[in-house]
Amino acid sequence: MEYSQRWQELFDLPPGQQGQARTVLASADSGGPVGAGGGQGTLQHTKGPWSSASATASELRTNTEKSRTRLAPGHTGVTSGGAGLASAAALTAVLTSWEDRLTSVRDECDHLDGALLKVAKDMGETDLAVKDSLTPVRKSGETP
Repeated sequence: MEYSQRWQELFDLPPGQQGQARTVLASADSGGPVGAGGGQGTLQHTKGPWSSASATASELRTNTEKSRTRLAPGHTGVTSGGAGLASAAALTAVLTSWEDRLTSVRDECDHLDGALLKVAKDMGETDLAVKDSLTPVRKSGETP
């Protein structure tokens, strides 16, 4: 089966190797100290951004709940003091709407807090597992 020139370019297939498709990483070594993609040849990540995002979600959840609980006292007496006024009914509807919205935001932030912490934990455990699995592998030229 012959690949078109465009497919050869996509698969990085030199002419004559059409039956031997392969994948080339952007960070793969291109003969120099740095891969063709400009990377250093290692993938590194930390749980810091995930933990930070989790803390932000937790803080937003707390502040949202504080704001939600402050809404009702601010509307105390509106219904009785504005009896018969259309604005009293409108304010009650607005209060209910905002309480519902803030409850949704609070619940979503609570979910995100847990999910982001789980990602941070899972990535940290994955890093350790990969590191442990590669411990027996030596760099080329390294003596035992």
